[in-house]
Amino acid sequence: MVARCQGVADKKSTMPVLGNVLLEVDGPDSLRLAATDLNLAVTGKVAAEVGKGGSIAVGARDLFERVKMMPDGQLTIVTNDGSGATLRASSSARRYTLHGIPGEEFPAIPQPDASATPLTLGADVLSTLMARTHFSISTDDTRLHLNSALFEWDGSKVRMVTTDGHRLSKMELAAPGKPATAHMLIPLKGISELRRLCDEVKADAGASAEIGLIQSGPNAFFRLPGLQFSVKLVDAQFPPYQQVIPQSTERSVVVSRLALSDALRAVSIAASDRTGGVKLTLADGTMRFASESPDSGEGFDEIPVDYKGNELTIGFNARYFLDVLGALDVENVEIGTGGELDPVVLKAQGTNDYLAVVMPMRI
Repeated sequence: MVARCQGVADKKSTMPVLGNVLLEVDGPDSLRLAATDLNLAVTGKVAAEVGKGGSIAVGARDLFERVKMMPDGQLTIVTNDGSGATLRASSSARRYTLHGIPGEEFPAIPQPDASATPLTLGADVLSTLMARTHFSISTDDTRLHLNSALFEWDGSKVRMVTTDGHRLSKMELAAPGKPATAHMLIPLKGISELRRLCDEVKADAGASAEIGLIQSGPNAFFRLPGLQFSVKLVDAQFPPYQQVIPQSTERSVVVSRLALSDALRAVSIAASDRTGGVKLTLADGTMRFASESPDSGEGFDEIPVDYKGNELTIGFNARYFLDVLGALDVENVEIGTGGELDPVVLKAQGTNDYLAVVMPMRI
């Protein structure tokens, strides 16, 4: 739990209190831990033998590093009027003291409204949605509508869509249980933390693990075993992604995912560092890849494909293709496009659950 709090606490904030984790007695047999950066928050409880009530906030990283160095066994925490805490190991003489601040000075952790409708989603479903789409979230935090993932619960389906303006990813899965409706923009930092939490839950509880989801006011709350994670949603208009996805493609080809990935990775080494541009040429029975750099030379490779038709050459950023291919675990992928300047659509062969759109570039 300390590690989870340390991941949320804001170590670089101009508000020093946000770099702390709150330790608070919560009843006769539990200790509550909480951390927040005012956009994300995590809170959870651990079993404890309580001698006296109280609360204190101490540095999240300092606490994490010291707890990690403690030997196995019980840990005793004693506070000193909210100004400091002493950590003692029960099985050795090891102890640490930490400076702190009174728990009353720690920011309030948001809680969902009692009237908000709780939903339940499989941890593996949410994890898959994020794994297939997270890489195309823009890292530009000044463009809030792109620096986030669109999550939609549409009846009996859940969907996640991301775009950075040059590419788009969309994943859609069935949501067992009662049909529901939800629409939220989850910021990139929230997605990154959710991915870690889902991985931990699946490792602990297996594929059947479930996550509670509540959308309440400006926040979304995710309830996992032993903790609650909340994220302040982005108040912006996500791009009309359906208009970006081509309704049909004149040319399409099915290719081995591993062969395509291997050839692209090899040729991209010789691509320009500035653009990462690679030319893909479709011709009868073959798919060719070419790249060049003004500093280091050229690269070339080709793989056989089942294609007959007019020759077509498309330029694109190789990393955009490689991100998609790395996120999939299928044998074959389908590549479709209309022409040299039209978007390229990638999806797993035989299914429409997932697709990616990559915009072309002039090389």
